[in-house]
Amino acid sequence: MRVLMFGWEFPPHISGGLGSACEGIVRALTQKGTDVLFVLPKLAGDKGTAVQGLTMCSASGTRIGSSVTTVQRVCRETREYWKEHLRMEVVDSLLSAYATPEYYEKAYTEYLKQTAVEETRTSTSFPMQGEEVLELHGGYGKDLMSEVYKYSLAGQAIAKANDFDVIHAHDWMAYPAGILAREATGKPLVCHVHATEADRSGSHMNDEIAHIEWEGMQRADKVVAVSHFTKNLIMRVYQVPEEKIVVVHNAVSRKDAGHVYHAQRLSGEKQVLFMGRVTFQKGPDYFVEAARLVLQAMPNVRFVMAGSGDMLLSMVSRVAKYRIGNRFTFTGFLKGPEVERMYAASDLYVMPSVSEPFGIAPLEAMVYDVPVLMSKQSGVSEVITNALKVDFWDVRKMADYICAVLSYPALGRYMVRNCQEELKNIRWENAANKLNAVYADLVRGI
Repeated sequence: MRVLMFGWEFPPHISGGLGSACEGIVRALTQKGTDVLFVLPKLAGDKGTAVQGLTMCSASGTRIGSSVTTVQRVCRETREYWKEHLRMEVVDSLLSAYATPEYYEKAYTEYLKQTAVEETRTSTSFPMQGEEVLELHGGYGKDLMSEVYKYSLAGQAIAKANDFDVIHAHDWMAYPAGILAREATGKPLVCHVHATEADRSGSHMNDEIAHIEWEGMQRADKVVAVSHFTKNLIMRVYQVPEEKIVVVHNAVSRKDAGHVYHAQRLSGEKQVLFMGRVTFQKGPDYFVEAARLVLQAMPNVRFVMAGSGDMLLSMVSRVAKYRIGNRFTFTGFLKGPEVERMYAASDLYVMPSVSEPFGIAPLEAMVYDVPVLMSKQSGVSEVITNALKVDFWDVRKMADYICAVLSYPALGRYMVRNCQEELKNIRWENAANKLNAVYADLVRGI
């Protein structure tokens, strides 16, 4: 089976759960012999997104250069699967993970400033800095939707130049590329829903993004939802028929916990962690409200908010208003070993999401033997039974559960032990099996 896959983040180019999910899915598919050509938007000159070890290809499918090694976190025993079955096509683009129209406007403005500086110094355009990418003539789009359209045209060109059986597009920015690739080749299209505009923005949806999501799901031959929670949402909001949707839960790899850090803490101090984007969808305000209640009963608890987002400043202001700043730490965005250290240093992980299609972070916390408290409004709650669960809005019960876990360490150990047993069955291999079955049915015309 040969799959043309469109996504918009892939480790080490990662800022959220989608990148981890794409890596887990692709790793499992390639281990089963499925060939994947992964198309990734990337700003020329951005060294942080270089994916080591994968064959870089031009739009014609020919190999560029001689850089063939492995993705940083791929373990040694799976290296040959990646080299044999995965190719990366990097498209020069300003698109980035979780970009909003406002975020893109800032990125475009910064690009113009940087380009002007480079032209003044060298009389050349924005530097490529040595990495081969497929360039889009005419520069970057002046707004987010223009850039998504330009990326989709690149996807169409790549589709015409390569042989494959199925198109697989991850989330809304990739759907237009998937649609054009389908029109150009006649190959079946799978639209993978990791999150929707309804999840991200609630009742204040961006109409253009919501329409792209609707069109992608309507034009797709099959829609993959990361949970039954998401399946029900896209049936309700986007009018997708139930028989068109298949649920494929995300997973986590135990190998991701390659290093366990033992952090030194102040005597008697407990640490409660929020790790994720500080946005409406993730419910950071409910975490702060619960923290305020906990500190009234247990003043020696440290709360950590790790992440960045458009609600960060308002959360800092709220913490200051409640005069609990001495018990709060805001770390900003963390990655790699910083994430591992933070999990290892925590006594409880809390995910108070308002609407979470799946939520890989609780599984990552469990890998580090950290007990988990999650909102009932999350897809991951479907696959984990031994975590504490609460409605995101019920901050009193959330605070009570936090106090219980911190006050009774045996409860936390009991949760961790049982969750570890559940993790054994939450594997990317299972997700790959389901996706391969979807691919096979589409190729057979079922």
